Amino acid sequence: MVHYDGKQFVAKENSENGEVSSATVFQYKQEGRILTGTYSGGEILTGTLIGLVDDQGHLRFRYNHVNVDYEIRGGECYSIPEQLADGRIRLHEKWKWNDDSRSEGTSIVEEILR
Repeated sequence: MVHYDGKQFVAKENSENGEVSSATVFQYKQEGRILTGTYSGGEILTGTLIGLVDDQGHLRFRYNHVNVDYEIRGGECYSIPEQLADGRIRLHEKWKWNDDSRSEGTSIVEEILR
């Protein structure tokens, strides 16, 4: 199983209707199957997420953030991990806003090695 505790990720690709960019950094914590995290940067002033990790390392979480326009936005995401040749994790994400738009998108985030 993939373990996410202490890992940092940055967005590499995102749908046009998303607010995350390559300037957004995610910091994950994991206790057992519970995933929590914070994120900020670019269009995101501050954000949090909470979810679950399954036996294959897939993530299902809810996210909320405040953007640079001081709007509170949130949604849900499902992520599938890919192990890269250099040992880092790439996450292939499908997400959906939970606001009036209910629009959906995809993104790719990759682990940052420290």
